[in-house]
Amino acid sequence: MHPHDDRGGESAAGMSSVSRGFAAFREAMARSLIPMQLTSFSPESFWSRIRSAEADHVQLTEITASRHTAVRDAGHIDARAEGFLKVNVQLSGTGLLIQDNRQALLRPGDLAIYDTQRTFSLAFEDDSRSLVVMFPRGSLDLPPELVDRLTAVTISGRAGVANLVVPFLSQVASNLDQLRSPLGPRLAHNVLDLLSTTLSAELADRAPELGHGAALFHRVLDYIDVNLGSPSLTPDGIAAAHYVSTRHLHGLFQAQGTTIASWVRGRRLERCCRDLHDPSLAERPVSEIARRWGFLDSAHFCRVFKAHSGLTPTEFRALSAARAH
Repeated sequence: MHPHDDRGGESAAGMSSVSRGFAAFREAMARSLIPMQLTSFSPESFWSRIRSAEADHVQLTEITASRHTAVRDAGHIDARAEGFLKVNVQLSGTGLLIQDNRQALLRPGDLAIYDTQRTFSLAFEDDSRSLVVMFPRGSLDLPPELVDRLTAVTISGRAGVANLVVPFLSQVASNLDQLRSPLGPRLAHNVLDLLSTTLSAELADRAPELGHGAALFHRVLDYIDVNLGSPSLTPDGIAAAHYVSTRHLHGLFQAQGTTIASWVRGRRLERCCRDLHDPSLAERPVSEIARRWGFLDSAHFCRVFKAHSGLTPTEFRALSAARAH
Protein backbone atom coordinates (compact mmCIF):
# COMPACT_ATOMS: atom_id res chain seq x y z
CA MET A 1 0.00 0.00 0.00
CA HIS A 2 0.97 3.61 -0.42
CA PRO A 3 1.71 5.79 2.62
CA HIS A 4 -1.54 6.96 4.23
CA ASP A 5 -3.49 4.59 1.99
CA ASP A 6 -6.95 4.31 3.57
CA ARG A 7 -8.06 1.22 1.72
CA GLY A 8 -9.28 -1.25 4.30
CA GLY A 9 -7.37 -4.48 4.80
CA GLU A 10 -5.33 -6.27 2.18
CA SER A 11 -4.28 -4.77 -1.11
CA ALA A 12 -3.28 -8.06 -2.61
CA ALA A 13 -2.90 -8.94 -6.23
CA GLY A 14 -6.31 -10.55 -6.10
CA MET A 15 -9.17 -11.90 -4.05
CA SER A 16 -12.45 -13.66 -4.65
CA SER A 17 -15.40 -13.90 -2.30
CA VAL A 18 -18.90 -15.32 -2.55
CA SER A 19 -21.03 -14.24 0.40
CA ARG A 20 -24.46 -14.97 1.73
CA GLY A 21 -25.56 -12.44 4.29
CA PHE A 22 -24.82 -8.76 4.47
CA ALA A 23 -22.19 -8.89 7.22
CA ALA A 24 -19.93 -11.02 5.02
CA PHE A 25 -20.39 -8.56 2.15
CA ARG A 26 -19.42 -5.63 4.36
CA GLU A 27 -16.29 -7.45 5.50
CA ALA A 28 -15.29 -8.37 1.93
CA MET A 29 -15.84 -4.81 0.69
CA ALA A 30 -13.72 -3.40 3.52
CA ARG A 31 -10.85 -5.66 2.42
CA SER A 32 -11.04 -4.79 -1.25
CA LEU A 33 -12.01 -1.12 -1.50
CA ILE A 34 -12.22 1.89 0.85
CA PRO A 35 -14.11 2.65 4.08
CA MET A 36 -17.81 3.26 3.41
CA GLN A 37 -21.14 2.83 5.17
CA LEU A 38 -23.04 -0.01 3.51
CA THR A 39 -26.78 -0.58 3.93
CA SER A 40 -29.10 -3.36 2.79
CA PHE A 41 -32.88 -3.51 3.05
CA SER A 42 -32.79 -7.32 3.30
CA PRO A 43 -29.53 -8.25 5.04
CA GLU A 44 -30.55 -11.84 5.83
CA SER A 45 -31.25 -12.78 2.22
CA PHE A 46 -28.40 -10.68 0.82
CA TRP A 47 -26.10 -12.36 -1.72
CA SER A 48 -22.91 -11.12 -3.31
CA ARG A 49 -19.83 -12.09 -5.27
CA ILE A 50 -16.66 -9.99 -5.26
CA ARG A 51 -13.68 -10.64 -7.49
CA SER A 52 -10.67 -8.35 -7.41
CA ALA A 53 -7.22 -8.09 -8.95
CA GLU A 54 -4.53 -5.42 -8.89
CA ALA A 55 -1.56 -4.55 -11.08
CA ASP A 56 0.75 -1.56 -10.76
CA HIS A 57 -1.55 0.32 -8.33
CA VAL A 58 -4.63 -0.17 -10.55
CA GLN A 59 -7.29 -2.22 -8.77
CA LEU A 60 -10.22 -3.74 -10.66
CA THR A 61 -13.11 -5.20 -8.70
CA GLU A 62 -16.15 -6.96 -10.11
CA ILE A 63 -19.08 -6.68 -7.71
CA THR A 64 -22.29 -8.67 -8.16
CA ALA A 65 -24.72 -8.01 -5.33
CA SER A 66 -28.29 -7.66 -4.14
CA ARG A 67 -29.91 -4.28 -3.60
CA HIS A 68 -27.74 -2.03 -1.40
CA THR A 69 -26.36 1.46 -0.86
CA ALA A 70 -22.82 2.69 -0.18
CA VAL A 71 -22.07 6.07 1.41
CA ARG A 72 -18.67 7.64 2.00
CA ASP A 73 -19.06 10.60 4.32
CA ALA A 74 -16.57 13.02 5.85
CA GLY A 75 -15.87 10.65 8.75
CA HIS A 76 -14.51 8.04 6.34
CA ILE A 77 -12.04 10.40 4.65
CA ASP A 78 -8.47 10.78 5.88
CA ALA A 79 -7.13 14.10 4.61
CA ARG A 80 -3.59 12.67 4.77
CA ALA A 81 -4.45 9.72 2.52
CA GLU A 82 -3.46 9.49 -1.09
CA GLY A 83 -6.35 10.47 -3.34
CA PHE A 84 -7.93 7.80 -5.49
CA LEU A 85 -10.33 8.01 -8.39
CA LYS A 86 -12.88 5.30 -9.06
CA VAL A 87 -14.77 4.53 -12.24
CA ASN A 88 -17.98 2.53 -11.93
CA VAL A 89 -18.86 0.60 -15.09
CA GLN A 90 -22.44 -0.65 -14.85
CA LEU A 91 -22.64 -4.13 -16.36
CA SER A 92 -26.17 -5.09 -15.28
CA GLY A 93 -28.89 -3.54 -13.14
CA THR A 94 -28.97 0.19 -12.43
CA GLY A 95 -27.11 2.45 -10.06
CA LEU A 96 -27.26 6.06 -8.90
CA LEU A 97 -24.04 7.93 -8.09
CA ILE A 98 -24.14 11.28 -6.25
CA GLN A 99 -21.11 13.55 -5.80
CA ASP A 100 -20.38 17.28 -6.07
CA ASN A 101 -24.12 18.11 -6.23
CA ARG A 102 -24.48 16.01 -9.37
CA GLN A 103 -26.35 12.75 -9.96
CA ALA A 104 -25.40 10.06 -12.46
CA LEU A 105 -28.01 7.44 -13.29
CA LEU A 106 -26.15 4.38 -14.52
CA ARG A 107 -27.82 1.83 -16.77
CA PRO A 108 -26.06 -1.22 -18.24
CA GLY A 109 -23.15 0.00 -20.37
CA ASP A 110 -22.87 3.40 -18.65
CA LEU A 111 -19.93 4.55 -16.58
CA ALA A 112 -19.09 7.41 -14.23
CA ILE A 113 -16.06 8.66 -12.33
CA TYR A 114 -15.83 9.84 -8.73
CA ASP A 115 -13.20 10.94 -6.21
CA THR A 116 -12.63 9.03 -2.95
CA GLN A 117 -11.37 12.16 -1.19
CA ARG A 118 -14.82 13.74 -1.40
CA THR A 119 -18.11 12.45 -0.07
CA PHE A 120 -20.27 10.36 -2.38
CA SER A 121 -23.10 7.86 -2.34
CA LEU A 122 -24.04 4.94 -4.57
CA ALA A 123 -27.44 3.23 -4.60
CA PHE A 124 -28.32 0.02 -6.42
CA GLU A 125 -32.10 -0.54 -6.41
CA ASP A 126 -31.99 -4.09 -7.79
CA ASP A 127 -29.53 -6.94 -8.22
CA SER A 128 -26.59 -5.47 -10.08
CA ARG A 129 -23.14 -6.18 -11.46
CA SER A 130 -20.45 -3.54 -11.74
CA LEU A 131 -16.79 -3.21 -12.52
CA VAL A 132 -15.04 -0.71 -10.25
CA VAL A 133 -11.65 0.56 -11.39
CA MET A 134 -9.68 2.35 -8.67
CA PHE A 135 -6.34 4.11 -9.21
CA PRO A 136 -4.23 6.98 -7.81
CA ARG A 137 -5.63 10.38 -8.68
CA GLY A 138 -2.65 11.37 -10.81
CA SER A 139 -2.80 8.30 -13.06
CA LEU A 140 -5.06 9.74 -15.75
CA ASP A 141 -3.67 11.66 -18.72
CA LEU A 142 -5.80 14.67 -17.75
CA PRO A 143 -5.32 17.53 -15.27
CA PRO A 144 -7.32 17.05 -12.04
CA GLU A 145 -9.29 20.23 -12.71
CA LEU A 146 -10.73 18.75 -15.90
CA VAL A 147 -11.49 15.41 -14.25
CA ASP A 148 -13.37 17.27 -11.50
CA ARG A 149 -15.79 18.57 -14.11
CA LEU A 150 -16.89 15.01 -14.86
CA THR A 151 -17.45 13.53 -11.40
CA ALA A 152 -20.93 11.97 -11.15
CA VAL A 153 -21.64 12.59 -14.82
CA THR A 154 -23.24 9.73 -16.75
CA ILE A 155 -21.14 8.68 -19.73
CA SER A 156 -23.26 6.56 -22.01
CA GLY A 157 -21.76 3.35 -23.28
CA ARG A 158 -24.23 3.21 -26.14
CA ALA A 159 -22.55 5.84 -28.31
CA GLY A 160 -19.22 7.38 -29.14
CA VAL A 161 -15.90 6.23 -27.70
CA ALA A 162 -17.50 4.61 -24.65
CA ASN A 163 -19.40 2.29 -26.99
CA LEU A 164 -16.00 0.83 -27.94
CA VAL A 165 -14.44 0.92 -24.48
CA VAL A 166 -17.19 -0.59 -22.31
CA PRO A 167 -17.23 -4.00 -24.11
CA PHE A 168 -13.47 -4.24 -23.54
CA LEU A 169 -13.89 -3.41 -19.83
CA SER A 170 -16.66 -5.99 -19.59
CA GLN A 171 -14.27 -8.61 -20.97
CA VAL A 172 -11.61 -7.54 -18.48
CA ALA A 173 -14.15 -7.97 -15.66
CA SER A 174 -14.75 -11.55 -16.78
CA ASN A 175 -11.01 -12.28 -17.03
CA LEU A 176 -9.45 -10.61 -13.98
CA ASP A 177 -6.87 -13.38 -13.68
CA GLN A 178 -5.05 -11.79 -16.63
CA LEU A 179 -4.04 -8.93 -14.32
CA ARG A 180 -1.96 -11.41 -12.30
CA SER A 181 0.06 -12.47 -15.34
CA PRO A 182 3.44 -10.92 -16.25
CA LEU A 183 1.61 -8.62 -18.68
CA GLY A 184 -0.83 -7.49 -15.97
CA PRO A 185 0.79 -4.03 -15.61
CA ARG A 186 0.49 -3.43 -19.36
CA LEU A 187 -3.17 -4.47 -19.28
CA ALA A 188 -3.79 -2.16 -16.31
CA HIS A 189 -2.24 0.75 -18.18
CA ASN A 190 -4.34 -0.08 -21.23
CA VAL A 191 -7.42 0.21 -19.03
CA LEU A 192 -6.26 3.64 -17.79
CA ASP A 193 -5.48 4.78 -21.34
CA LEU A 194 -8.95 3.79 -22.50
CA LEU A 195 -10.59 5.52 -19.54
CA SER A 196 -8.55 8.66 -20.23
CA THR A 197 -9.64 8.53 -23.86
CA THR A 198 -13.28 8.11 -22.85
CA LEU A 199 -13.12 11.06 -20.46
CA SER A 200 -11.30 13.18 -23.06
CA ALA A 201 -14.04 12.44 -25.58
CA GLU A 202 -16.68 13.43 -23.04
CA LEU A 203 -14.87 16.71 -22.35
CA ALA A 204 -14.65 17.36 -26.09
CA ASP A 205 -18.41 16.79 -26.42
CA ARG A 206 -18.97 19.27 -23.59
CA ALA A 207 -16.53 21.85 -24.97
CA PRO A 208 -19.23 24.44 -25.78
CA GLU A 209 -20.48 24.51 -22.18
CA LEU A 210 -16.93 24.42 -20.76
CA GLY A 211 -15.81 27.44 -22.80
CA HIS A 212 -13.22 28.11 -25.49
CA GLY A 213 -10.26 28.05 -23.09
CA ALA A 214 -11.06 24.58 -21.74
CA ALA A 215 -11.65 23.22 -25.25
CA LEU A 216 -8.33 24.64 -26.48
CA PHE A 217 -6.48 23.29 -23.45
CA HIS A 218 -7.97 19.86 -24.10
CA ARG A 219 -6.79 19.94 -27.74
CA VAL A 220 -3.31 20.98 -26.63
CA LEU A 221 -3.08 18.02 -24.23
CA ASP A 222 -4.02 15.63 -27.03
CA TYR A 223 -1.42 17.23 -29.31
CA ILE A 224 1.28 16.85 -26.65
CA ASP A 225 0.50 13.17 -26.14
CA VAL A 226 0.62 12.44 -29.87
CA ASN A 227 3.98 14.21 -30.20
CA LEU A 228 5.67 13.21 -26.93
CA GLY A 229 8.47 11.40 -28.72
CA SER A 230 9.49 14.45 -30.72
CA PRO A 231 12.46 16.35 -29.24
CA SER A 232 11.16 19.45 -31.05
CA LEU A 233 8.03 19.56 -28.89
CA THR A 234 8.40 23.14 -27.60
CA PRO A 235 6.02 25.83 -26.33
CA ASP A 236 6.55 27.86 -29.50
CA GLY A 237 5.80 24.87 -31.71
CA ILE A 238 2.72 23.89 -29.71
CA ALA A 239 1.40 27.45 -29.82
CA ALA A 240 1.97 27.72 -33.57
CA ALA A 241 0.17 24.42 -34.19
CA HIS A 242 -2.89 25.85 -32.42
CA TYR A 243 -2.73 29.38 -33.87
CA VAL A 244 -2.28 31.09 -30.50
CA SER A 245 0.54 33.09 -28.98
CA THR A 246 3.07 31.37 -26.74
CA ARG A 247 2.07 33.74 -23.96
CA HIS A 248 -1.57 32.68 -24.26
CA LEU A 249 -0.51 29.02 -24.20
CA HIS A 250 1.50 29.54 -21.01
CA GLY A 251 -1.56 31.20 -19.48
CA LEU A 252 -3.72 28.14 -20.16
CA PHE A 253 -1.33 25.93 -18.20
CA GLN A 254 -0.87 28.45 -15.41
CA ALA A 255 -4.64 28.50 -14.97
CA GLN A 256 -4.44 24.75 -14.28
CA GLY A 257 -1.64 25.20 -11.73
CA THR A 258 1.16 23.83 -13.90
CA THR A 259 3.54 24.77 -16.73
CA ILE A 260 4.02 23.44 -20.24
CA ALA A 261 7.54 22.24 -19.46
CA SER A 262 6.56 20.34 -16.31
CA TRP A 263 3.52 18.79 -18.03
CA VAL A 264 5.53 17.56 -21.04
CA ARG A 265 8.34 16.28 -18.80
CA GLY A 266 5.87 14.48 -16.54
CA ARG A 267 4.07 12.81 -19.44
CA ARG A 268 7.40 11.68 -20.95
CA LEU A 269 8.56 10.26 -17.62
CA GLU A 270 5.28 8.38 -17.20
CA ARG A 271 5.77 6.75 -20.61
CA CYS A 272 9.37 5.86 -19.73
CA CYS A 273 8.18 4.29 -16.47
CA ARG A 274 5.68 2.17 -18.39
CA ASP A 275 8.31 0.94 -20.83
CA LEU A 276 10.79 0.15 -18.05
CA HIS A 277 8.03 -1.74 -16.22
CA ASP A 278 7.06 -3.74 -19.30
CA PRO A 279 8.64 -7.24 -19.30
CA SER A 280 8.34 -7.45 -23.09
CA LEU A 281 10.81 -4.52 -23.32
CA ALA A 282 13.29 -5.91 -20.77
CA GLU A 283 16.07 -6.23 -23.36
CA ARG A 284 15.65 -2.73 -24.73
CA PRO A 285 18.43 -0.39 -23.50
CA VAL A 286 17.43 2.38 -21.11
CA SER A 287 18.95 4.97 -23.44
CA GLU A 288 16.75 3.78 -26.30
CA ILE A 289 13.61 4.06 -24.16
CA ALA A 290 14.66 7.57 -23.13
CA ARG A 291 15.18 8.63 -26.75
CA ARG A 292 11.84 7.13 -27.75
CA TRP A 293 10.14 9.65 -25.46
CA GLY A 294 12.21 12.71 -26.29
CA PHE A 295 15.10 12.50 -23.80
CA LEU A 296 18.23 12.78 -25.94
CA ASP A 297 20.74 13.40 -23.11
CA SER A 298 21.15 10.20 -21.05
CA ALA A 299 22.69 11.96 -18.04
CA HIS A 300 19.88 14.52 -17.95
CA PHE A 301 17.31 11.73 -18.26
CA CYS A 302 18.79 9.83 -15.32
CA ARG A 303 18.71 12.95 -13.15
CA VAL A 304 15.09 13.88 -13.88
CA PHE A 305 13.97 10.24 -13.67
CA LYS A 306 15.47 9.84 -10.19
CA ALA A 307 13.91 13.11 -9.09
CA HIS A 308 10.56 11.81 -10.37
CA SER A 309 10.63 8.24 -9.02
CA GLY A 310 13.33 8.21 -6.33
CA LEU A 311 15.24 5.55 -8.30
CA THR A 312 17.57 5.50 -11.27
CA PRO A 313 16.04 4.00 -14.44
CA THR A 314 18.08 0.81 -13.94
CA GLU A 315 16.99 0.49 -10.30
CA PHE A 316 13.37 1.10 -11.27
CA ARG A 317 13.50 -1.61 -13.94
CA ALA A 318 15.13 -4.12 -11.54
CA LEU A 319 12.55 -3.44 -8.82
CA SER A 320 9.69 -3.84 -11.30
CA ALA A 321 11.10 -7.17 -12.47
CA ALA A 322 11.51 -8.39 -8.89
CA ARG A 323 7.92 -7.49 -8.02
CA ALA A 324 6.63 -9.29 -11.11
CA HIS A 325 8.17 -12.50 -9.79
